[in-house]
Amino acid sequence: MKLAVVGGGSTYTPELIDGFARLRDTLPIEELVLVDPAADRLELVGGLARRIFAKQGHPGRIVTTSDVDAGVADADAVLLQLRVGGQAARQQDETWPLECGCVGQETTGAGGLAKALRTVPVVLDIAERVRRTNPNAWIIDFTNPVGIVTRALLQAGHKAVGLCNVAIGFQRKFAAHLGVDPAQVHLDHVGLNHLTWELGARVGGPEGENVLPKLLAEHGEAIAADLHMPQTIVDRLGVVPSYYLRYYYQHDAVVRELRTKPSRAAEVAAMEAELLTMYGDPALDEKPELLAKRGGAFYSEAAVDLAASLLGGGGSPYQVVNTRNNGTLPFLPDDAVIEVQASVDGTGATPLAVPALDPLFSGLIANVTAYEDLALHAALHGGRDRVFKALLAHPLVGQYEYAEKLTDDLVAHNREHLAWA
Repeated sequence: MKLAVVGGGSTYTPELIDGFARLRDTLPIEELVLVDPAADRLELVGGLARRIFAKQGHPGRIVTTSDVDAGVADADAVLLQLRVGGQAARQQDETWPLECGCVGQETTGAGGLAKALRTVPVVLDIAERVRRTNPNAWIIDFTNPVGIVTRALLQAGHKAVGLCNVAIGFQRKFAAHLGVDPAQVHLDHVGLNHLTWELGARVGGPEGENVLPKLLAEHGEAIAADLHMPQTIVDRLGVVPSYYLRYYYQHDAVVRELRTKPSRAAEVAAMEAELLTMYGDPALDEKPELLAKRGGAFYSEAAVDLAASLLGGGGSPYQVVNTRNNGTLPFLPDDAVIEVQASVDGTGATPLAVPALDPLFSGLIANVTAYEDLALHAALHGGRDRVFKALLAHPLVGQYEYAEKLTDDLVAHNREHLAWA
């Protein structure tokens, strides 16, 4: 089995490598190709990756290359984890929206739109290269904004599934509170990427007992603290929102917070410099503890599980993924991409049935889906007016004057990445 990781020079890749090494019986990789245009980073990451495999006794071969076509050729699955513009672009995404009093964040709001505009054309180009070399390969997208990117891939006819680590993070935390194996916890996870709620937590599978009320009653304070939200919000909702809902439920408070501390991009950039220095140490043969602060917890386990199921291996029968709606949420178009529990096998991901949603949730999902539709249109076809309409539709912007200024700012900060600009 051959897997390729595009964006393999990321400082986060050793976390993925560690998962591949530990779970090699679930996903028996013979060749793993790390693809990245940054040859210097790729060499450091690739060296550590080989040492991790060697230490853990993994027989697979690790190859590094900056040639996308060569890297993805004959791959059974291709994982996308790229960041167009790097941390410098992320720094901009997180700062210029604050000038309008809007959240500055890399996956939602105006910053998230900027990332989508930079990313979608690049991802589609890579996907076409994959299709030319191996049309049967699966594409697993971890590149943000996952929902929009996955929708672009599916609309272009690619065999793609989107992946986020929010759900597996909840699964692991809930399992720890309950004192059970994480594999026993089945989440009633519903929404869009980075706009989801845990409506239930069932022990033993989709038909198991819903223990979420018990979790909230006994561990509500700890759960709310993980979300950086007041417990009163979680208690009144009666469900567990993802961390990203704080940008909606506490927008103004978050803006004040972001204006008074260093950006996450600055923190990550400093962390990456330190990590790369560590990776250059030939004695290092395991992922360093610092990597846990980089983000993306449990991504490796989720990626292995998904790839194993798609490639006919021993992955879990039910997984939370980003895939086509196809009537699952009846108030959305069939081609919308939703993030829900799905049955996953070699044919792809089929969403499980979802109960009727309270308007409190369905209304926001519908609103953000409309924004994502406009955002994808802007990413595919360009143009200032399309960018403006997407911003005007986003619930974190939504005002004419803000949308006008943010459009100008977005284009100014991203001109080098936007062919039409």
